[in-house]
Amino acid sequence: MTIHADHSAPETAVEDQAADVRTKFGISVEDYMLPARHQIQMVNPDGTLRSHDEQGTEPGHEYPTPSDAELMAAYEQLVVGRRVNDQNSALVRQGRMAVYPSSHGQEACQVAAAMCLSEGDWLFPTYRDAVAVMTRGVDPVEVMTIFRGDWHGGYDPKEHNVGIQCTPLTTQLLHAVGVAHAAKLRGENTVVMAMCGDGATSEGDFHEALNFAAVFHLPVIFFVQNNKYAISVPLSHQSVAPSLAHKAVGYGMAGERVDGNDLVALLAVMDRAVKLAREGSGPLLIEAHTYRMQAHTNADDATRYRPDSEVAEWQAKDPLARMNSYLTDKGLLDDAASERIASHAEAVATQLREGLGEDVPVQPLDLFKYVFAKQTPQLKEQSELLASELARAESADNTGSESAK
Repeated sequence: MTIHADHSAPETAVEDQAADVRTKFGISVEDYMLPARHQIQMVNPDGTLRSHDEQGTEPGHEYPTPSDAELMAAYEQLVVGRRVNDQNSALVRQGRMAVYPSSHGQEACQVAAAMCLSEGDWLFPTYRDAVAVMTRGVDPVEVMTIFRGDWHGGYDPKEHNVGIQCTPLTTQLLHAVGVAHAAKLRGENTVVMAMCGDGATSEGDFHEALNFAAVFHLPVIFFVQNNKYAISVPLSHQSVAPSLAHKAVGYGMAGERVDGNDLVALLAVMDRAVKLAREGSGPLLIEAHTYRMQAHTNADDATRYRPDSEVAEWQAKDPLARMNSYLTDKGLLDDAASERIASHAEAVATQLREGLGEDVPVQPLDLFKYVFAKQTPQLKEQSELLASELARAESADNTGSESAK
């Protein structure tokens, strides 16, 4: 007989989950796992609040509106994120950053992912989630260090409970599951946010991470930012599932889909997901429908694989303009608040310009110092060879300087 991760038979575990769902939500476990029939959306693209009947909620998939204080704090991070994206694109053109994967248009997803977590929780971002890492409290210059081509990730993951931004696709999901498993074994009340894109759902690591998290009933939220393209490959060439959120039921976890350009809905859905995970409901899969307005990176030409009309369609759904209109109509955002927020965003942009404009002293021997904890004989030999060459070059420079005198 196969033994379940909590040392009970799987049939018993499934029955217990079904009973818990019926008690908590009054619905079947299947209705709990399957996403609501329509994506959760609370605010229209023009900034008007949708009626409750239009928000896509159903029994067991109900979301209270976030508080005014949370909305204002999130909007400020949204403005900062947009300014940072635009500033970094300029720094790349100036040669002060090697590469930058802009999240212009996806900032609402990243702000919500970071803001819903508590201090002791963990965030595992992708290479495109710099705004989420900043929103988590990491110094902006440290966040961008990796994109200037330095040898390290820029910040201490343990200090901020934020994994280093991963360029390899989907590897961070396995790291996230490992941290969640360790936290559960230690009895810690930790929730882990594992971020990825739609392209990541085609990777084997995605399957392994979700399956392990479900079997061991771990407090992980798998947050898929579906921006419609895996670089140039459209979603239709990756999956024909009704939605990526529908993949959740195959692993025995709950799935939900939300408008990824609606910050109000994102905060509501993510806050509830974290609450459920912390209460012991196990992992969840959240799919946010959004769009990458700019190219994959500065090395990409997005015009080769998507039409201008598609970009224009999504421009009208911009999360920043939508939230600005909503908060203004609600009476929460006035000229003074807008000016204060814009000033904060500009200060962050200035910090980035100044920080990334400083020359970093080059230490060639660092090439060998951090590859292994204990240096291999080959690396030791190569390191000593480079050191001798550097010494000879320095000696020659000093001799030349003396001769010039």
